[in-house]
Amino acid sequence: MRLYNTMTGQKEEFMPLEPGKVTMYVCGPTVYNYFHIGNARVFIVFDVVRRYFEYKGYKVIYVQNFTDIDDKMIKRANEENITVKELGDRFIREYFEDAEALGIKRATVHPRATENIDNIIEFIKKLIDKGYAYVVDGDVYFDVSKLDDYGKLSHKNIEDLISGARVDISEKKDDPLDFALWKAQKEGEPGWESPWGVGRPGWHIECSAMANRYLGQTIDIHAGGPDLVFPHHENEIAQSEAANGKPFARYWMHVGFLNVNNEKMSKSKNNFFTVRELRQRYNPELIRFFILTSHYRSPLNFSLDLLDQAKNGLERLHNGFDNIKFFMKKANKNNSALTAEEMGFIEKIDSYKKKFIEAMDDDFNTADAIAVIFELIRDCNSFIGEGINIQVVEKAYDVLSEFAGVLGILTEKEELLDENIVKLIEEREKARAEKNWALADKIRDELKEKGIILEDTPSGVRWKRA
Repeated sequence: MRLYNTMTGQKEEFMPLEPGKVTMYVCGPTVYNYFHIGNARVFIVFDVVRRYFEYKGYKVIYVQNFTDIDDKMIKRANEENITVKELGDRFIREYFEDAEALGIKRATVHPRATENIDNIIEFIKKLIDKGYAYVVDGDVYFDVSKLDDYGKLSHKNIEDLISGARVDISEKKDDPLDFALWKAQKEGEPGWESPWGVGRPGWHIECSAMANRYLGQTIDIHAGGPDLVFPHHENEIAQSEAANGKPFARYWMHVGFLNVNNEKMSKSKNNFFTVRELRQRYNPELIRFFILTSHYRSPLNFSLDLLDQAKNGLERLHNGFDNIKFFMKKANKNNSALTAEEMGFIEKIDSYKKKFIEAMDDDFNTADAIAVIFELIRDCNSFIGEGINIQVVEKAYDVLSEFAGVLGILTEKEELLDENIVKLIEEREKARAEKNWALADKIRDELKEKGIILEDTPSGVRWKRA
């Protein structure tokens, strides 16, 4: 397996710290609102990365945090006249509703920043004791000047970072790039007791402390959105490596930027979409499918028109998979020997499995992996029909189920045809065999009213949903 490492700017062979085990930390949402389509891309992509590692036999320890204390949360909680905890509790529940609708598996651990205050304080103490942080009027800042390699993730030098970065300018700081580890309590803000007075943690220290607690001082993969490279991930590296004297993460993964209608997503431009809003109009599986049809590092343009266009592709996959399930009930189950053609097709299915793995091994190329699924569905539609040996159909079903499980798609319909519809299709085939065309047409029309479209082919009847 090879993956692109933001730190080195190139693809590298993946070698875990511990054989057979992968530790992953993915930056989660700030829980003051529903998460948007840009967040969804991050969460879906790294859910697939996790699923693929598990498919390959790795034990994955997957941590995704909730930032449940920051300026945005305090502002909204005050606007709604509720506590920050009440706001966080509410939108963590909403996160899980939307994430599960998108097929995103729950992390091994979903830590909250507010549940890790003691760990954060101990982490800050360590940095102060080692001379990497200083205290000013109850605030604690990290001293960037103590590091020779600050900026190594974003590949920028200090001057560039100062002139063009999103840095918090404060007269209290020794240097514009120094960042807050602890913020003294202001009026109307929640706070916790600390050696420096009542206050709350800075954003960056939260993730370092939680990654350290749940995954250790060095982790395999740290991941997130492109906007987190600087300052968030850069600062995580600075404080983690200063505290522990070890590399923080061996591989850094970031998704590409997502634009909406070829523009940066913005509420002022009326092109801001939350997943909750999109779910009112679209099947969430379609959102997931659309995101996975492009390589995760490529810029992605999102629009409702493009989402509508993706429907046909997802429908083709569902119809093909549905047909395979249908023919499993009609296949030859008498354990007869495979024909040469059937044996050749089973070998072809194996070749598609190899192509799928090659695509995913090459930096998790879901676009190419989905193309492999389309090719396999196409060949199955052409080959699988009446009288096919059950071994062929089961092989196709098993391999497609593996592919679908890795990508988290084609899972919405457990039982695709109820027994009554299967019986009607069989009755129509019998009527056609007896040349009872009136009855065959009547059954076809009845099925169409139920949303099932039939297609008669040389290899047998096929069906799809209207």
